Amino acid sequence: MRLTTFTDYALRVLIYLGTAPDGFATIEQIAGGYRISANHLMKVVHQLGQLGYVATVRGKGGGLRLARAPESINVGEVVRRTEDGFAIVECFEKGARNCAIAPSCVLKHALHEALDAFLEALDRYTLADLLKPRKPLAQVLRIAPPARARATAAPAR
Repeated sequence: MRLTTFTDYALRVLIYLGTAPDGFATIEQIAGGYRISANHLMKVVHQLGQLGYVATVRGKGGGLRLARAPESINVGEVVRRTEDGFAIVECFEKGARNCAIAPSCVLKHALHEALDAFLEALDRYTLADLLKPRKPLAQVLRIAPPARARATAAPAR
């Protein structure tokens, strides 16, 4: 099973927003943290907004934030809603007729079972679970702590 880049980026956006101070960030900040193109993220963010995972704030000082609590964002649900389909082999596609063994194929059933197990495993996780290593995530993504936290952490002179 391989997820599309679109779904990968969707999960990355949610992780970044869950890690960001005050839960707020711009597409440029997210792109910089992951070292990926901001242009690629725009379409992803748009769909995440349509699906109700991300809220956008327009205008000067605008950006993105999670529209729901991390505990209420199920990873399996996000994957199902952002993937185009789960045709892991040709015979999974609608209208596919190129398989000579289709009438007596057991492989197709085994692959369906594997796909179901994959999605069931993802269903056991929420965004909150993915955010547990918050400090290490913030460091790797180069997310600065909130201004008030930096002020209290500054060494005395």
